[in-house]
Amino acid sequence: MRTLHLLVYDYVADVLERRGPHREGHLALLRAYQADGRAVIGGAIGDPPRGALFAFHDAAAAEAFVAEDPYVAAGLVSGRRVEPWTVVD
Repeated sequence: MRTLHLLVYDYVADVLERRGPHREGHLALLRAYQADGRAVIGGAIGDPPRGALFAFHDAAAAEAFVAEDPYVAAGLVSGRRVEPWTVVD
């Protein structure tokens, strides 16, 4: 077994209307974290999206992502938490 760290976002109700100018930067940040091995996977949850889940190798990477995320800076994230996730391989 191994432990990953889930970053759970809750989005504001009008995220679809407001995310446009910030979307490419948000996705580029996730791709950069995936490319250097800090993030495993991530994406929106719900249809329409009401939040997102991201898996990181450690809690520090999850917190660093939050600090850099354009969605957070733009006020699109209404709540967030980081939870350890024990993965059975």
